[in-house]
Amino acid sequence: MYDPPPGQYNGDPGMLAPYVPAYEYNYPGYQRTWSTDLCDCRSDCRNCLMTGCCPCVTFGQVSEIVNQGQTSCWEGCFMYGLLSVILGLSTGGICTGIFGGFYRYKLREKYKLRGTVFNDFLVHALCEPCALCQEYRELGRFGFEVPLGWKRNMEMQKAATAVYQVAPVIEQGMMR
Repeated sequence: MYDPPPGQYNGDPGMLAPYVPAYEYNYPGYQRTWSTDLCDCRSDCRNCLMTGCCPCVTFGQVSEIVNQGQTSCWEGCFMYGLLSVILGLSTGGICTGIFGGFYRYKLREKYKLRGTVFNDFLVHALCEPCALCQEYRELGRFGFEVPLGWKRNMEMQKAATAVYQVAPVIEQGMMR
């Protein structure tokens, strides 16, 4: 890992990332830590329960955000479910581990999170629900309301950053 340029932030901003200027952690090679541990499911019990009962839904939600809306939640859910049922019965979690690991890799690269490609696939192959929950929580850290999907999140972001035009105030004072 590279050291930051002299005089800049030397630690990992972690949860303080919104308060640390972007230039502080945008140097080449910087990697953020994950905001929660892999088995920290109690921090979002609702998502943990959903993922435990139907991991394909959580995978679909995460894949829609990671793909920036190019695939819908239901398309991701269907692909994951199909792999789980057809290929998962004969090969255990290897196929879903590869598929889920690929999306975890994309998420890590996009948001500069620590980890390795091998670890991405291994985590998904051995503990798929925990990996999906961690990815869901991480997207929440970056400001996404994951169940709303990509399009609705972008609409909310656009509305929050909209600049309204207001007529200038003309001060009354001495006039010639």
